[in-house]
Amino acid sequence: MEWQPDEQGLQQVLQLLKDSQSPNTVTQRAVQQKLEQLNQFPDFNNYLIFVLTRLKTEDEPTRSLSGLILKNNVKAHYQNFPPTVADFIKQECLNNIGDPSPLIRATIGILITTISSKGELQTWPELLPQLCNLLNSEDYNTCEGSFGALQKICEDSSELLDSDALNRPLNIMIPKFLQFFKHCSPKIRSHAIACVNQFIIGRAQALMDNIDTFIESLFALAADEDSEVRKNVCRALVMLLEVRIDRLIPHMHSIIQYMLQRTQDPDENVALEACEFWLTLAEQPICKEMLSGHLVQLTPILVNGMKYSEIDIILLKGDVEEDEAVPDSDQDIKPRFHKSRTVTLQHEGGEDEEGEDNDDDDDDDDDTLSDWNLRKCSAAALDVLANVFRDDLLPHLLPLLKGLLFHPDWVIKESGILVLGAIAEGCMQGMVPYLPELMPHLIQCLCDKKALVRSIACWTLSRYAHWVVSQPPDSYLKPLMTELLKRILDGNKRVQEAACSAFATLEEEACTELVPYLSFILDTLVFAFGKYQHKNLLILYDAIGTLADSVGHHLNQEEYIQKLMPPLIAKWNELKDEDKDLFPLLECLSSVATALQSGFLPYCEPVYQRCVTLVQKTLAQAMMYNQHPDQYEAPDKDFMIVALDLLSGLAEGLGAHVEQLVARSNIMTLLFQCMQDTMPEVRQSSFALLGDLTKACFLHVKPCIAEFMPILGLNLNPEFISVCNNATWAIGEISMQMGAEMQPYVGMVLPHLVEIINRPNTPKTLLENTAITIGRLGYVCPQEVAPQLQQFIRPWCTSLRNIRDNEEKDSAFRGICVMIGVNPAGVVQDFIFFCDAVASWVNPKDDLRDMFYKILHGFKDQVGEENWQQFSEQFPPLLKERLSACYGV
Repeated sequence: MEWQPDEQGLQQVLQLLKDSQSPNTVTQRAVQQKLEQLNQFPDFNNYLIFVLTRLKTEDEPTRSLSGLILKNNVKAHYQNFPPTVADFIKQECLNNIGDPSPLIRATIGILITTISSKGELQTWPELLPQLCNLLNSEDYNTCEGSFGALQKICEDSSELLDSDALNRPLNIMIPKFLQFFKHCSPKIRSHAIACVNQFIIGRAQALMDNIDTFIESLFALAADEDSEVRKNVCRALVMLLEVRIDRLIPHMHSIIQYMLQRTQDPDENVALEACEFWLTLAEQPICKEMLSGHLVQLTPILVNGMKYSEIDIILLKGDVEEDEAVPDSDQDIKPRFHKSRTVTLQHEGGEDEEGEDNDDDDDDDDDTLSDWNLRKCSAAALDVLANVFRDDLLPHLLPLLKGLLFHPDWVIKESGILVLGAIAEGCMQGMVPYLPELMPHLIQCLCDKKALVRSIACWTLSRYAHWVVSQPPDSYLKPLMTELLKRILDGNKRVQEAACSAFATLEEEACTELVPYLSFILDTLVFAFGKYQHKNLLILYDAIGTLADSVGHHLNQEEYIQKLMPPLIAKWNELKDEDKDLFPLLECLSSVATALQSGFLPYCEPVYQRCVTLVQKTLAQAMMYNQHPDQYEAPDKDFMIVALDLLSGLAEGLGAHVEQLVARSNIMTLLFQCMQDTMPEVRQSSFALLGDLTKACFLHVKPCIAEFMPILGLNLNPEFISVCNNATWAIGEISMQMGAEMQPYVGMVLPHLVEIINRPNTPKTLLENTAITIGRLGYVCPQEVAPQLQQFIRPWCTSLRNIRDNEEKDSAFRGICVMIGVNPAGVVQDFIFFCDAVASWVNPKDDLRDMFYKILHGFKDQVGEENWQQFSEQFPPLLKERLSACYGV
């Protein structure tokens, strides 16, 4: 007997569905309660499917809503549905997949996918064969409904479909889908391509077996009149470029011609998919060879795509010039992520580790439209192509640029400024001759009457900051800085934001060149404090922190401190402990404290106390949550991480002055807990702080060493690179303070360190810190470490040869020299590496130079003149020269 609804029950469900469409929140809450009550009845879900599939008299939105509520129930508790209910729902779905209404068909499709993704593909064996069968139906609705459901299943379960678990249904499905590429209905053709497209990136075997048919079928649809079909064809070709470029190469010339057309498609969605092709092609090694002949066509197309569309301008309120008094709404503000402290060393050549990228995505001038669009994609493509072709791109671009940059229409002029910024990285060399003429024009664009032109000019100028700083300051740095500071106080929020970001980039490039203008810069930044709405305040903190990082101790002048600190401390007092705006403010204060050093003393007490409180609160909340997860919320541990990092900044800036603060707090106890936290970022920041406290006030760290060392040993696990890095660094700092008393702990850390330094693919920073710490351990406990010398000397030497002369390098090399004294045999086989490492010193202290001298001459005397001559023949000429000049060998 088939299930039939009870009339009264049906009316109740319909009433509920009608109520749930009411905008009234009280009604909504009542609906939620009623739903929870009804969910107690097993056959409630039968009523929902009945309304969706059988009650054709009801209006479509109500029927669809019934299906969507059922979908949520399936998601939440399908495993508790009685088998009869589950079977009834499945049967109804398959019987009605061809409903005349597109909305109802789509809803049934979503419902089928939800059931199948609950692990039901295995337990619903007839689903795929039946859907594939229904594709052959003469009835359009049935065919389209089944395809819609299949497309959703392919999207949600592509991996499962290509596995043995289901007996590889793709062997049947993919050839079947390919037949439908020729179907007379564009909607069906589009579904068919979209289904196959799900299997490209995963290289499903069934697709690889039919790859040539697939590619031929795509070519056949190249000129399809339906834009959705064209979009799916473009998407397929872009993915094939990543996965099966070998199959496309023979046709590459015609594919490029096709994509050039499609990138200008009247439908922006098609153009966007096609534009992705250039981005993907640029990452392929064959890009240069394949595209060289086409740059003359491609360049103007990309440049044309970089104009704002009319809809962009409306969305960006391009006609609103002044909005600084309009408060920000919360959704304007993207979540920020705090980057925990990692201890790195300075390199020769002066750039820091990781070659930090400052070019946040190409086109961060209009991130409120953070949806990817044709303008962004074209700009990104031009940027990567500039990096591939370098100055060879310029002959195609320069003739266009002139016309754009001086165009009377602001939209075109704006796109020209964006083009100039996009190519800055790749074409810098070739642009240099034009920059003396272009810079003044760009600086003038900072005063344009259109806000969107002013904001893009900020961004583009920041992309050329490196060049600006390399010129005499009066030529460009001074005028640029003067104008950018005015833009920081612009009446338009987007311009404020772009100017603040650009100024931060300029600060990073200019560093101490800014010192003469500090007073003027601080006046502007402090004035902006009183002017900015919420979102831009967060960017302003960053600009102030970057300024402190860039000018360092030059900021420590009474006049500057008086300007800068009162507004920062006022904000600090205004914010509650649970306000996420503390993150950027704490980061900013951390940089300021490090730069001001003793100048921060008057402010350090309340800042220090609050950081300790934040750590303590977070730990307490985490403990409550672990004991009673049902009663308490999990804490946001970022508060603790940022606080630990600011404490590190204080310890680094204040040095020994931090001692009284540490003495009056329980920070060491808290640190003991943080070092054992489950979250790697918390441990990472804890070890950074431990190292900084070790340097600043070891007398408070020393009593804890016996408890701390085993935890440090446990964290020498290179799976967590940054945690391991900071733990390693802290062990090195502790060794230098402990001296010979480090002896009991060598055994618990040295084996891990030796293993890490010999691991393949260990990141450079970690290698360097590991080498420094091994050297320091050997310096204080040579008898314990020297016997292992042969196991680490070669990687030790190669990892430290590029480090600048500094304290850490000095202590590590002293350690190596002492160990060689204890175990000279340990270095014999790798002596050439030692020579190379010694030669990397520019000017070692006299006593260290003597140590090097003795070892080099000792080795030479040991092997005899003739053998030394043979040995030093293997040296590269530069090394030979250096050793003979500095050490007479």
